[in-house]
Amino acid sequence: MSDFAIVMMVLFLTFVAPLWIVFHYVTRWRTAKALTAEDERLLGELWESAERMEGRIQALERILDTEAPGWRSKQ
Repeated sequence: MSDFAIVMMVLFLTFVAPLWIVFHYVTRWRTAKALTAEDERLLGELWESAERMEGRIQALERILDTEAPGWRSKQ
């Protein structure tokens, strides 16, 4: 191998390769950071499910308040 090839290989491994790796993973991180349409749909479904569950819990608490007034103090 010639001296020029060795110098070019050392420069590549010292400067270009690390920058290439860093920029590659920064790009991957940025694309993974954003929510996809599927993620947004799933979050919407979870939100609606949580709201329905909250309504059911409130209805159960109202029923328990009328049927068994001291149920909260038994906790």
